[in-house]
Amino acid sequence: MSHRVLTGITTTGTLHLGNYVGAIRPAIAASRASGVESFFFMADFHALIKCDDPDRLAHSSRSIAATWIAAGLDTDRVTLYRQSDIPEIPELTWLLTCVTAKGQMNRAHAYKAAVDAATAAGEEPDAHVSMGLFSYPVLMAADILMFNAHKVPVGKDQVQHIEMARDVAQRFNHLFGRGQELFVLPEAVVDAEMELLPGLDGRKMSKSYDNVIPLFEGGAQALKDAIARVVTDSKLPGEPKDPEGQTLVTLYDAFATPEQRAAFRAALRAGLGWGEAKQQLVALIDGQIGPMRARYAELMAHPEQLEAILQAGAVKARAIAVPFLKTLREACGLRPYTATASTAAAKAEKVAQPVFKQYREADGKFYFKLLSADGTLLLQSHAFEQGRDAGQWVARLKREGWVADAPVQREASEADVAAALAAFQEA
Repeated sequence: MSHRVLTGITTTGTLHLGNYVGAIRPAIAASRASGVESFFFMADFHALIKCDDPDRLAHSSRSIAATWIAAGLDTDRVTLYRQSDIPEIPELTWLLTCVTAKGQMNRAHAYKAAVDAATAAGEEPDAHVSMGLFSYPVLMAADILMFNAHKVPVGKDQVQHIEMARDVAQRFNHLFGRGQELFVLPEAVVDAEMELLPGLDGRKMSKSYDNVIPLFEGGAQALKDAIARVVTDSKLPGEPKDPEGQTLVTLYDAFATPEQRAAFRAALRAGLGWGEAKQQLVALIDGQIGPMRARYAELMAHPEQLEAILQAGAVKARAIAVPFLKTLREACGLRPYTATASTAAAKAEKVAQPVFKQYREADGKFYFKLLSADGTLLLQSHAFEQGRDAGQWVARLKREGWVADAPVQREASEADVAAALAAFQEA
């Protein structure tokens, strides 16, 4: 049985080599596993929470979508879509908002961090809190629950949001499921072994440290220029070098085979100069991402190709979302009046069935009778000394239909009695 894995892709900023090694490459590899149904979405609604520059948001979204596709994401195998192309997601967000406690949202890490920062600056606690920021976990829950994802790969800082999604799903199931589990309870997947690539200065590669190596932006020259700035020790060419703990070696390891890693270390110990070592690193990385960069450039130059891919993904996603949201709407009571009338009629029809009635007369004996849907007497039992005996005969007639030696007197035609008893068996 396949299980669903859902990955949200942030649509702000530009991606660097660390993003590729730590997130993009392993996610694409995981999506190729058998028995996995993968969903990847461009989280552009989420981007509105922290980006108020429309042009920047639009360009970043396009660039990041092109990056994932160029890096090898198979859009025929996975479902890749833009969050804002699925109108069922914001509608589901509202349904979930109506069953989510404000107290739960008060405990969200992002909200608490914003309040703490404002308080520390001597401002009102909610001075910089929009409803988008405050309700962010509900939108994230809708992203996940819309497709009933079983697994959601996240960083440690997002685990709380998956737990909130589970809580909201359980609450909705309890209120509206009527015994049916409408939502799967998702599980967070935190990769403890996720590879964190060091930046130019040896610290974690991050834009906030200004130490990143660009993935595609700036082309091969930008890659070469960045690697030229990687910090190394001061040993000269010809001097033996210890490869352990060197940023350059860690970067090399992220793209090399075991054999290449061993040869690179041996060359450094034999006196390979850092300049030559950097050239080898550039060649290794460019050999792998160069073809991807060409595909990226093609997609960026022809946005209609990218748009067609995203729209095709939206069609696949909505083929799931539209009927599921219809089920959720009906579960909440948001139904067409005709459906409500039909449901009421169906209930009335269900009630209007033949019925057995057991009772005790003034003589102290027990009896039962069978009435048709309109109240016509069909069968009248003989007297029983014990109520359980009458009950056993009722159960047998319901289970088996007409029994020739039943202690009853038929008060209607054989056909009417047979039809009434058949109704119990059908039920």
